[in-house]
Order: sequence, then structure tokens, then C-alpha cells
Amino acid sequence: MQAFTSLKNQFKMYLQVEKNASTYTIKEYILDVEQFFVFLTKEGIQSVKEVDDACVRLFLMHLYDQSLSRRSVARKLSTLRTFFKFLEREQYVLDNPFRGTRLPKQSKKLPNFLYREELEQLFEVSDLSQPLGQRDQALLELLYATGMRVSECQMLTLSDIDFSLHTVKVLGKGRKERYIPVGTYAEAALTRYIKNGRGQLIKDNKTDAVFLNAKGNPLTVRGMRLVLNKLADQAALTAHVHPHALRHTFATHLLNEGADIRSVQELLGHAHLSSTQLYTHVTKDRLKDVYMNSHPRAKRK
Repeated sequence: MQAFTSLKNQFKMYLQVEKNASTYTIKEYILDVEQFFVFLTKEGIQSVKEVDDACVRLFLMHLYDQSLSRRSVARKLSTLRTFFKFLEREQYVLDNPFRGTRLPKQSKKLPNFLYREELEQLFEVSDLSQPLGQRDQALLELLYATGMRVSECQMLTLSDIDFSLHTVKVLGKGRKERYIPVGTYAEAALTRYIKNGRGQLIKDNKTDAVFLNAKGNPLTVRGMRLVLNKLADQAALTAHVHPHALRHTFATHLLNEGADIRSVQELLGHAHLSSTQLYTHVTKDRLKDVYMNSHPRAKRK
């Protein structure tokens, strides 16, 4: 097991230094590798050199016995493929036994998004006379206005917001920076919160994090999710509201209003256009409007 631990630590260093992976990505990769090592130990396999095609098939059966989703299985296989590619490069193994393993086909789900009416309900529930209400409104407006990931929002500092240029600097995956425009409503909500509510929340703490909890400490990702759940309950929405739903809504509304997909890709911070193409679905109402306004013989007399 000591040899496994050494390899795990070397792989972690590789992810941090060479791949410049995010903290979340590294955590998930290491958890997957650790799970594989536990499996190997139970099977009496003491070295990564002993891992072959038969071992890989046995591990696959082990994963399916846990009733994991195809998405989870695919992620674990992708992790181990990367891990053994690293081991092969470092000459710990002669071949990558996961190279030819087919990833399970994943069902493509359309991203869930909120309709305008649902958003309007959300925007009306915060008590703007209270510091936490100002914070909640600023968080909601900013997530919808920019489409940023909740992890990106959680890392925002005061210096990342440029009110003169009406932009916010975001540190995305792979530590890539991008600048996103901030609309009028989001900027107004941020201004009110930073000038008033945030000053009341911060107390004696010293932090430049934009969003704070009731104790004046930086609001966590989990805390942001709880805020959105609370707002959804107050608005009596049946839809499940989470940070990524606002990201989905941001992209869907832009594309439905005619924004080009390349611009949306850049705003979302997607490395590949295929990730953005998931958002090219349109609502039934939008399809109907396009049809009625565009087809020569669609308009009723």
C-alpha cells in the first residue's frame, strides 16, 4: 500500500504542476485513484504492473455492482486512463490497460433552465432592507447576468469587479481568466450590497471576498446553494434552483435571443464548442414563434 500512496502523491503533483488542474478536479481524481487502489488491495494485487485487461474488466463489474450512473463510471474510467498514461510516461508500467476501454455511452440530458416568469419571482423575494437580503439579491443577479460557475463566483474578490468598465474578472477551469460584462440590474445589486450590506456583515474580519456569510466569513459553495434553495422556497417555485441552473438559463436565454454560439462559448469559459452546443435547445414557445414569423404560409389570416 505504501507504493500505491507514493504513486498517488506523484500523480497529484503532476496534476497540480503540469496540468494546472483546479482544486476540485484534483480532489475528484485522487478519490477515484484511491478507490481503485482499495479494489486492487482487496483483489490481492500489490503492484500497478499487475493490472491487465482482466483486472480492468473486473473493476468495471465492481463499479456496476455499486449501481453507479453511467456518468460516474465514465468519469472514473477517464481518471484511471489519465493515471495510467502518467504511469506509462514515468515508466512505472509498460502499457496502459485502460487505453482501449470503452466509456459507457451517456444519455444526453437537456440542461434544465428557468423561464422568465420563474426568474421574476426569484428576483422579488429578497428583503433588500437587510444585509443578507442585499447579498442574496446580488448573488442571484450576478449568477444569472454572467453565467459563471458557482466555484468561480465563490472565489470572486472585490478587485475582480470593475464598475468603470462594467465587467467582472473570472478565474475559470485550468486557471484561465476571462472577463464577463455585467448588466445594469446585476451592477445595481452589487453596488447596493458592497456599499451597504457587505460592510455590516464583515464586522472585524479581514477578507476581500465579495460574498460573505452572516459571520462575516467568505460564503462557501455550499452556502451559495443554500441561499438559492431558500430563495426558491420563498418564491414558491416548483423547479429545483441551483447555481448551475442559472448558468444554463444564462446560456439558453442568450441563444434564444439570437446570440452567436461562439460568443456564448467564450462567456461560459468552455474549452470546446461541443459543451456549448448542449444549450442550443429552444423552448416550445420559441419554436412556435420562429415558425409563425418565418414560414411563408404559417401566418393565419
